[in-house]
Amino acid sequence: MLREQQFWVLGGDMRQAKLAQLLAKDGHRVHTFALEEAVIPERGLTVDENLRLVERGDCIILPLPVCGEEGMLNTSLSSLEVTVESVLDALSGNQIICGGRVDEETAAAARVRELTIYDYFAREELAVDNAVPTAEGCIQIAMEHLPITIHEARVLVVGYGRVGKMTAQRMGALGAKVSVAARRYEQLAWAQAMGFGTERVDQLAGWLCSYDLVVNTVPSMVLGRVELSDLRSDCLIIDLASKPGGVDMEAAAQLGRTVIWALSLPGKVAPITAGAAIKSTIYNILHETDS
Repeated sequence: MLREQQFWVLGGDMRQAKLAQLLAKDGHRVHTFALEEAVIPERGLTVDENLRLVERGDCIILPLPVCGEEGMLNTSLSSLEVTVESVLDALSGNQIICGGRVDEETAAAARVRELTIYDYFAREELAVDNAVPTAEGCIQIAMEHLPITIHEARVLVVGYGRVGKMTAQRMGALGAKVSVAARRYEQLAWAQAMGFGTERVDQLAGWLCSYDLVVNTVPSMVLGRVELSDLRSDCLIIDLASKPGGVDMEAAAQLGRTVIWALSLPGKVAPITAGAAIKSTIYNILHETDS
């Protein structure tokens, strides 16, 4: 069990709100800032209006992603507008500072102030944990938008990384006829070993007309105009990839294809699970920095 710490959870979405509650339940002293729309004060958990006492914190947890727009802290559950630089100005080099998906501008601003930000989103254990709610959220979206059952549906999963593997496995367990498109031969071999059909990502055109659902997990353009033209007009496309995504949205609109870009699914469909995954990752970082 981690010794009692004073945590400050600054900004973010429901993942951070649930994270703060979970930390307090573990017996830590937890301050929250720019989360007032989702956090109710309770034993060990406070809602702070400013960062006046933030220097007393042992561990500072910035949101995922850290930045919203134009250098502003991601504060989707707050009416406050706070710059990332003003937050960094309030911190000290003696604190453990963690943030999710830390952009280069934020990292550079931290270095100037002799601060180190540990990117918890870059950790493998969090990526694996997040793959589960992402896959389940994808299935939820598919069930809400498809006019057919997942069972017997022809599904193509583009990309066979963590999220691709989990999504293909979950879809297959529901009885879908799953194929996987990937670039690397070893990924295609693993997909085939798991009983899935296989396609080459760079050779999709001409082989897409039979699918009911296409799920993309690759954060680069893989479904352009040519590939989208090959899909049936009633094929649903779910893009799970982070920005910039993998679907030509302009071409999809012109062709009348239905595309749902489902970003940050863990925080939307399973915020407690997502918050618990972040908590576990933060604990791992604290153990490593303490050793």
